[in-house]
Amino acid sequence: MIFLLFTVSLKAMTKNFNKPTQQEVDRINRLQQQRFNELFYKFEPPLPENVPERLEKIVANGQIEKDEVVLDVGSGTGILIPIIRKYSPSRIYACDLSDKMLEQLNKNYPEVKTIRTDVKDLSLPALSVDVVFINACYPNIADKEGAFKNIGRILKPHGRMVISHPLGKAFVKRLQQNASYPLDDFPDRPEAENLFQPLGFNIQKFIDEPQLYILVAVKENRSI
Repeated sequence: MIFLLFTVSLKAMTKNFNKPTQQEVDRINRLQQQRFNELFYKFEPPLPENVPERLEKIVANGQIEKDEVVLDVGSGTGILIPIIRKYSPSRIYACDLSDKMLEQLNKNYPEVKTIRTDVKDLSLPALSVDVVFINACYPNIADKEGAFKNIGRILKPHGRMVISHPLGKAFVKRLQQNASYPLDDFPDRPEAENLFQPLGFNIQKFIDEPQLYILVAVKENRSI
């Protein structure tokens, strides 16, 4: 009886990513691509007050070392790129669903390799990236399990993944009220541990402030 209760308790604690159908993923991605193609110009500087300082903190938590390879998922027009460049990586990849976003990014930062795709389909070589940033786009990822499995494939052992938002959870709550596609909440720490540990990530750092969210997960030295 005690064992049964313990098993039920463990199941209640376990949290899995929702698994949408491919049809639903395609529908959500089309809606997002259309929206961000229409609004890409709104993501260019100047930024709201205090956001630049928070973005600096977000990138600092990636602990980028000289000549490392960095992937910026949901890069948009490249708001993190000038900060990432300060750390002298050998290469920066930028991934996004929006053509217009990436066209603007290419104008701003022509040295960045841009890839228009869903991150779950990103075909970078295995074990080729040191740091992945997912800034202000975690809620938008339709197939999170597929996305994070692929990121785990791409990251080197002990690579860092930084999930963040410079305006915090409350900003996403406001967006959810009028969004034409699903926007998920950011996980709290216990939920994040339940979600990411089965995929081979350990939560190294967690910040959840009214106007700043940062989750740093480190890939374990094992296959997933």
